[in-house]
Amino acid sequence: MKRIFFTLCLAIFSAGAQAATPGVTVSSVASLDTTIIGQKIEVPKDPTVIVSTVVFAPGAKLPVHKHLYPHYAYVLEGTLTIINVETGKSFDIVPGQFLAEMQNTWHYGVNNGKTPVRLLIVDHVPKGVTSNVVAMDPKEAAKWGVK
Repeated sequence: MKRIFFTLCLAIFSAGAQAATPGVTVSSVASLDTTIIGQKIEVPKDPTVIVSTVVFAPGAKLPVHKHLYPHYAYVLEGTLTIINVETGKSFDIVPGQFLAEMQNTWHYGVNNGKTPVRLLIVDHVPKGVTSNVVAMDPKEAAKWGVK
């Protein structure tokens, strides 16, 4: 119990000290508990965090895929369009926007703009898992009307 109290006090002090430090500005980017389509975010037990950057050239499109575990994206530059293949609904994600992508749902991203899209990606995966992307078989994607 003392350890929990100490940890809580340390967290409160650290957050307060950071916010009160001259020359340091803390701005909230996002606070999420659901994905872009409303699914509850559930992080795997003892996760590994994988952080990467992704650049989409103008016109670039990912194959249809899904994420089995939480997959977060922060748009640094450009506008990314995410298309949910299962519903046909699309989402435009703009610079400065952070989102939790849909899980276990077939979708793809495309850069329909004239400038590159740059993303910071964060994945929570179980220990030993090295990728959070499951690609749809191209023949199956064609059945959905996606090339």
